[in-house]
Amino acid sequence: MGISTSDDAGVLRLRDDLAIVNTVDFFTPIVDDPYTFGAISAANSLSDVYAMGGVPRTALNVACFPQQGLDKEVLAEILRGGAVKAEEAGVVVVGGHTVDDPEIKYGMAVTGTIDPRRVVRNVGARPGDALVLTKPLGTGILTTALKRDRLAPAAYQEAVRWMALLNKSAAEAMLRRDVHAATDVTGFGLLGHGHEMARGSGVTLEIDAAALPLLPDLERLVSEGHLTGGCKRNRAYLDDKVAVGAGVRAALREAAYDPQTSGGLLIALPALEAAALLDDLRAAGLEHARRIGRVAAARGPWVELA
Repeated sequence: MGISTSDDAGVLRLRDDLAIVNTVDFFTPIVDDPYTFGAISAANSLSDVYAMGGVPRTALNVACFPQQGLDKEVLAEILRGGAVKAEEAGVVVVGGHTVDDPEIKYGMAVTGTIDPRRVVRNVGARPGDALVLTKPLGTGILTTALKRDRLAPAAYQEAVRWMALLNKSAAEAMLRRDVHAATDVTGFGLLGHGHEMARGSGVTLEIDAAALPLLPDLERLVSEGHLTGGCKRNRAYLDDKVAVGAGVRAALREAAYDPQTSGGLLIALPALEAAALLDDLRAAGLEHARRIGRVAAARGPWVELA
């Protein structure tokens, strides 16, 4: 499995009961603390393996750092944050590569294992399925407000908590159900990744805006205009692919377009199994997990937010 449907990771079958999952991701700092940035970036890199239903096994650090002008202890703290998060996931960091760059960047190339008969793809959603989202939305908006010194400390801590949280327990809960499709919600936002799922599955996703879980203080931050450039690019790209109801509140609309860092899983599964999945997710500490909509037969827009 490669890039044909924009799946979250590549999968190569080694034998009938074993395949490897490969993915890579890295980005610039979204918080000031190097250790926290490293942990968030590692969690984000590991997420694609979890979204496929795999188990991450090893990781290679990918880092860009200036040779002059910054203390090397900053890089050490970034790598330490990544290493601690990898250890939490049961992943061995086996090495990596660093290049001289005036702009700091960090992430991981991750290799996992998976049963090729149980790969969870981002396509395969069926009409009648329920849609479940495992984490609250709004990380892009909150981190943009942070850069402008407009984010309250409590809201910052909550955003960090969710961004650094592994999707491990969500994936484990997902695999106990008859899941038809799943993807992690990252840079293309809920609507962008939902569009990939809908188009690849040949269906329409109906999302209930009022059901979307949001990070704290999002209403105020949206009203003040703390939107990312990525949010605007997502809206422009999706303009003819999704339909947003005129009555959807601004905060909910922007949260649905907002690029997420280490976001949750968007899962399509039979409606009768949704309640049991939500019980498992909440028991695992994912208290913001929500049923946010349903899958319908394709009819014009790939995603409808109403």
